[in-house]
Amino acid sequence: MTSDRYYNRSYIIGGIVVAVAAVFICRLFYLQVIDRSTVGKSESNALVKQTVYPSRGMIYDRRGELLVYNRPVYDVMMVMREMGKEFDTVAFCRTMHISEQTFNERMQTMSNRRKNPGFSRYTPQPFLNLLTAEDVSLLQEQLYRFPGIRIRKRTLRDYTYSAAAHVLGSVGEVSKRDLDNDPYYAIGDYAGRDGIERQYETLLRGEKGMEVLMRDVHGRIQGSYQNGELDYPPVSGQDLTLTLDIRLQLLAEQLMQNKMGSVVALEPQTGEVLAMVSVPKWDPAVLVGRDRSQNYAALLQDKHKPLMNRAVQAQYPPGSTFKLIQALIGLQTKTINSRTEYACNGPESLPIKCTHHHGSPVDLVNGIEQSCNPYFWQEFRDILRQNGGEDDTENLHRNYDRWRDYVVSFGFGSRFPTDIREQAAGSIPTSQFYDKHYGRSYWRSKTIRSLSIGQGEILVTPLQLANEAAAIANEGWYIAPHLVRGAFTDKHQTAIDAHCFPIVKEGMQRVMTNGTGRYYNIADLQMCGKTGTVQNPHGKDHAIFIGFAPKDNPRIAVAVVVENAGFGATWACPVASLMMEQYLTDTITRQELKERMQTAILIQ
Repeated sequence: MTSDRYYNRSYIIGGIVVAVAAVFICRLFYLQVIDRSTVGKSESNALVKQTVYPSRGMIYDRRGELLVYNRPVYDVMMVMREMGKEFDTVAFCRTMHISEQTFNERMQTMSNRRKNPGFSRYTPQPFLNLLTAEDVSLLQEQLYRFPGIRIRKRTLRDYTYSAAAHVLGSVGEVSKRDLDNDPYYAIGDYAGRDGIERQYETLLRGEKGMEVLMRDVHGRIQGSYQNGELDYPPVSGQDLTLTLDIRLQLLAEQLMQNKMGSVVALEPQTGEVLAMVSVPKWDPAVLVGRDRSQNYAALLQDKHKPLMNRAVQAQYPPGSTFKLIQALIGLQTKTINSRTEYACNGPESLPIKCTHHHGSPVDLVNGIEQSCNPYFWQEFRDILRQNGGEDDTENLHRNYDRWRDYVVSFGFGSRFPTDIREQAAGSIPTSQFYDKHYGRSYWRSKTIRSLSIGQGEILVTPLQLANEAAAIANEGWYIAPHLVRGAFTDKHQTAIDAHCFPIVKEGMQRVMTNGTGRYYNIADLQMCGKTGTVQNPHGKDHAIFIGFAPKDNPRIAVAVVVENAGFGATWACPVASLMMEQYLTDTITRQELKERMQTAILIQ
């Protein structure tokens, strides 16, 4: 009986063993054949996924001159989980030519989640960035000695010319906001921070690739996984062709050196920016590489504010250059015609003085040629007086609002909707502004008379001034200024009819032949212009000039602002004249004038 009981028990035990074995076999079959996730996990422990960065798109000028290109650099990446306790810190530091103190400081910074929010011991973290091939050559030879260390190749921007920094912008490490807003980026990536680099970031950056590599039990890379079947290559960023003429840009920067201000040159027919200069300037190469942060801090602390793009961010009263707009509004509203005359008593004129005696009365062309303040004040007064506007508050407001609508139709008081970043809007005050300041029934044309000569509360940017010149050159329309060729083509019509422009253009030509610009005129080029000297409450007056050439079928429009320089005819006009000559004739004949402008030091 006992032997039978043990005999039966052996069957039970054997059955249990078979059942357990069957469970293991089924589970193993499921994991190995049906569910491959654990295989993937085990394989992932032996695989390294390495990002392959694309080449950033290159940037050319309108003639095909290469402006911005790429050079290779390397990052040393570190996966702390893989380093192990036996990591030879001394040998690593010796190989990288750094001290152990630097190593420890970098480790602390890298693992500080406040400074490095994406830190993980399991993912590659940037330890040293932007190294040259020479910097990492020894490490590449001895990489097998340092588990957890990888070398990542990327490219860095380089520049053919030390010019156009404000236009081109710079590339820097992505911020936390970039990481949060765009899944494309990972910690340690680089992106455009300003200028064209930022505006066209998604086109320039391209698409990342991926390499899947095998490593052995010691962490050493053994080669591609599955012969590279899982790899995919990066897609290079798109190249951009800018509207800039780099030769014209270089000339403008030379003429403006040791000064403060800006130059904007446009092609009137297309709105393409031929040159955009802001001074003081900097070499774009200083914001590249490992010294970017300290160089940026130095520029930020410079009292002359070189990081500010004065061409699009600085705002000034337009001064006498605004008299052209005033003339066009007078013609459009039939307040004046080409024969309308106003009296001028020179410096004795009231309530606005003229700068000099030039005879009286003055017609429109003479008013533009002589930049007669009383002429444009009296015209402005008559515009606001129409339909009893001086005695009727409602009509005064209607007349002023109509006047303002004409002004803003030239692009003043707003930002151009194009690829030019960080634009200031300027200001063309509304009637509500004066109601608030003076009271609705307590202001008249005389109260705001400074507007008639481009002073008072009007503020414009140099870009807007250049666009004014282009719109007059085109006799009533413009294409918004832009920096990439073919990007913008829509025509914007001003509120002034085309028949109003020829007489104003004649006056501008007379400025260059008989007026304040006569010393810098080249007759064969049919130059048209208007000088301005803008009052500056903080120091010496600003010198301003706008113009275009030739008078018929114009090819270039220019605006120049030289801060704290005095007369527009003395400083701004010659800069614009030399740029017109360079662009239209491909040479400079007035070398003495060029030398004088280049060597003049006007910065305070």
